[in-house]
Amino acid sequence: MSTELIYKICTTEEWAEAKKDERYSGSALDLKDGFIHFSTAKQAQETARRHFAGQTGLVLVSIYPAALNEPLKWEPSRGGDLFPHLYAPLDLNAVHKVTPLPLGDNGVHVFPKVLT
Repeated sequence: MSTELIYKICTTEEWAEAKKDERYSGSALDLKDGFIHFSTAKQAQETARRHFAGQTGLVLVSIYPAALNEPLKWEPSRGGDLFPHLYAPLDLNAVHKVTPLPLGDNGVHVFPKVLT
């Protein structure tokens, strides 16, 4: 679909476990659904608002899709948007950057300027 970065929002605890395991198997929801949910740059803020509202202790993981060991599947979700899904653990070699995702004074997550 695209060679642009994709994004995963997860807890700092999940990410610490991923670093220890040298791969990210996903959140509890990902494990339940059988794939890792990712977002594009345009979708990440809405994903945070819908699924992580008011939650602290989060990180935003930027991933190079071309570096994944398994291909992404782009599948429809809310409003017909296509979201990138990975039906395998995330190889950490595909990770570009991990950035804290703090809450602002207004209770909304503060994203890096590149995504705003």
